[in-house]
Amino acid sequence: MAIAIHHPSHQQLAPTYHTMNASNSYSFNKPNINYDAWVESMRKSVVEHDDEEIAKIPVSIFTVPKVLLDTDPNSYIPQQVALGPFHHWRQEVYDMQRYKLAAARRTQKYMNLSFDSLVEIMKKHDEARIRACYHKFIDMSSDALIWMMAVDMSFLLEFLVVYSMNTKDRTNTNTNTNTNTNTNTNTNTNTNTQVVASAMSHLVDVTGKKLSHMTILRDLVMLENQIPLFLIKTMLEHLHRRDNENKSAGETLKTMLLGLYHELSPFREEEPADVCIDDCDHILDFLYHLTVPNHKELHIYNTIDIEHEGITNDADDGDQETKSFAKPSDFKRFTDFIWGLVSKSNAGMIRMLKKIIFGKPVTVVMKLPWKILSSLPILKLMKGPIEQMLENFRGEGGGETKDDSGSQKTPTIEEITIPSVMEMATAGILFSPVNGGISDISFDVKTCTLYLPVVELDVNTEVYLRNLVAYEACVAAGPLVVARYTELMNGIIDTEEDAKYLRERGIVVNHLKSDKEVADLWNGMSKSVKLTKVEKMDKVIEDVNKRYSKTWRVKAAKFMRTYVFASWKLLCLLAAMFLLFLTTVQAVCSVYSCARVLHQLPEIPGSEGTAGAR
Repeated sequence: MAIAIHHPSHQQLAPTYHTMNASNSYSFNKPNINYDAWVESMRKSVVEHDDEEIAKIPVSIFTVPKVLLDTDPNSYIPQQVALGPFHHWRQEVYDMQRYKLAAARRTQKYMNLSFDSLVEIMKKHDEARIRACYHKFIDMSSDALIWMMAVDMSFLLEFLVVYSMNTKDRTNTNTNTNTNTNTNTNTNTNTNTQVVASAMSHLVDVTGKKLSHMTILRDLVMLENQIPLFLIKTMLEHLHRRDNENKSAGETLKTMLLGLYHELSPFREEEPADVCIDDCDHILDFLYHLTVPNHKELHIYNTIDIEHEGITNDADDGDQETKSFAKPSDFKRFTDFIWGLVSKSNAGMIRMLKKIIFGKPVTVVMKLPWKILSSLPILKLMKGPIEQMLENFRGEGGGETKDDSGSQKTPTIEEITIPSVMEMATAGILFSPVNGGISDISFDVKTCTLYLPVVELDVNTEVYLRNLVAYEACVAAGPLVVARYTELMNGIIDTEEDAKYLRERGIVVNHLKSDKEVADLWNGMSKSVKLTKVEKMDKVIEDVNKRYSKTWRVKAAKFMRTYVFASWKLLCLLAAMFLLFLTTVQAVCSVYSCARVLHQLPEIPGSEGTAGAR
């Protein structure tokens, strides 16, 4: 829940007032504060303002979590254009203010009311709602906030018109081919594109060079650079309609954003999901719904079959019992069980054996030979495990609780355990591209084929995916689908060879400089905000691991892990018994002359000839 608050007015706002980090706090001795205006704003917030509907508006525009921001700040902090209050006063992006004002002047020509009137309408009806959308304290006066939003929206709308025309161009080209009408349409479209291009030609930097179109695109999708969509629709409603357009403001905005999605999205869906523009809070939210549509947007309605669900659960239980009957880890469990019986037994024989072996007199006698034996090069390496085993056998070991895997502590960040692309290819797993999105990831057990969506990588892809992951972490109540997808790709792409293999199979369309950049892109997005499970994707990972574990190389490694390394306690026990035997032999030989006994042994036939030859 967010409560709208009126904020103080400042006598003068300098561009360097806010720093790059939107989370910075300021001390009590903050300069340039009009305290009378601050007190008046507090009075209005507490006494006069009482709007329960505004208080129910959920926060939708967040700052990026620090764990993600630290990995690559340039992917989350706008570099050219700031939209909204979080980065408005940064000097690096405030230089664009002159171009925003030029866009506002051009927009004013197409409005059915003056720009001042529009600002007053927004100030009267939308200020509290605007403040409620941002989860950070907006330390700006009412006039400054509304004027900033109105100017930023003018710039944004002028930029989005390009994608609206691109969408029309795509539609007209597909529906009208090989006709005279098509020729006229293409001519009109080219004219419109030239008009838009000339309207955007004012975007130049201080050196006189054209600003990078891709840089502005990246800034538009950043989480901290969002503007509420209801404001953009408000401005569209006051723009003059063309005679041949009967669309509402919401439909016009949706057309623009669909064109933007086709420009930015790395996936190739045959038909995007039907997303309602009224259900989206801002541009990034709209792009997220198209990337990860819900059942409503996919027109999928779940039906619950109670009887079938019960049968399925029973079958699953039986299957689990069958699978747990003969697991490879049973041998390790057996050795642990035997070791537990030995170490915890109170039987008389075991107790007597412990007293004999670990009693003080015997211990003092054995210290000297043990020190001598443990100083040998080979036995020196086994000193630690043997002493630990003896401590456990003595019953003085710690009582720490461990899970089945032997780990002491649950990891805070989970990593997907899945072989790399080349490892799977060596094991006989095939890869096949599919034109779709994240929800189309699947694995065919019969053909051993992993189906992955075609992903088109360019300079915008990393910023696009990173900000979707950040937004998903802030608002998603369910599974983090985009984060899980990036973890999956990070798990299977480890090296340049993995990226090259997927590119040759048509799964990765690389517009970057090299395959190494593709591998670095996915490996750089391995940071997770919290643990998550995505049922369908986790099932694919499980099936891939099962198929991969059936190869002879994996079986051999698993055999060594399970039956050799996992049974170290039993091996240490045997080693200790062998050392005890050697110690006994040494003690006997120190009392009796073992050399005399050895001379009495029969000679090996042929040994005399060998000695004579020498």
